[in-house]
Amino acid sequence: MSRGGEMVYIPDDSDFSSFRDQCESLEGWHCRYNKAGVTVWSQGQEESCTVQKIKTRISCKDVPAETLYDVLHDTRYRKKWDSNMIETYDIGRLTVNADVGYYSWKCPSPLKNRDFVTLRSWLPLGNDYMIINYSVKHPKYPPRKDFVRAVSLQTGYLIKANGAGACILYYLTQVDPRGSLPKWVVNRVSQFVAPKAMKKIYKAGLKYLEWKRKHDPGYKPWVYPEQNTLPSVSLAELSVQHADSLENIDETGLTEDHLSTSDHEA
Repeated sequence: MSRGGEMVYIPDDSDFSSFRDQCESLEGWHCRYNKAGVTVWSQGQEESCTVQKIKTRISCKDVPAETLYDVLHDTRYRKKWDSNMIETYDIGRLTVNADVGYYSWKCPSPLKNRDFVTLRSWLPLGNDYMIINYSVKHPKYPPRKDFVRAVSLQTGYLIKANGAGACILYYLTQVDPRGSLPKWVVNRVSQFVAPKAMKKIYKAGLKYLEWKRKHDPGYKPWVYPEQNTLPSVSLAELSVQHADSLENIDETGLTEDHLSTSDHEA
């Protein structure tokens, strides 16, 4: 997402508009999965390419758009529903609608776990909402020995209100996992991982209001910026995370037979 690939910047209206167009357009996208209200598309690259652009869509009945927006922002609640997450926290704020954060992700065994440092920004548009991110480097959060530092080229959510008390969620991601992955992993992302993740978010949306009533119900710094107590981060402290500066590991020899049993759970 970074313009020219060199300067860290905070996305503006044109970036959000472009992201929305990608979510809603079908041109150039190939449907890879369409079952039980979840659709997954991939774009452009060969199946063997690990840096694929993937888009998923799910219709969420009985979950208002603003509720799902809260779910995707609330890091405390994320620990309740995101079983792939190892750790997540906010590092600092850039503006009232942009921050820097850390996320580590449990990959299916025997793959190595990945982590990210990203610049995230968000935009409420009436009944619709967008959250987008891309990878950056922060001097205090370098790559760790126990994770492969992956690169989000562009990742985000579009939440569209769909009548009274319902919404449609789009998730679009293009990530460089910094590893030569076996083809079965690439296929598995579109056929299993992405649909499962969307269903988890939907279920989390159904349970959020009840959970939030018991956990600091008035605290929503993504809605009320005056509640944000994160330290300020300057853009000058950050630089673009280029994939070629990171370790690249070869995991092509790993077979699907060695997947841990928990990875097969629906």
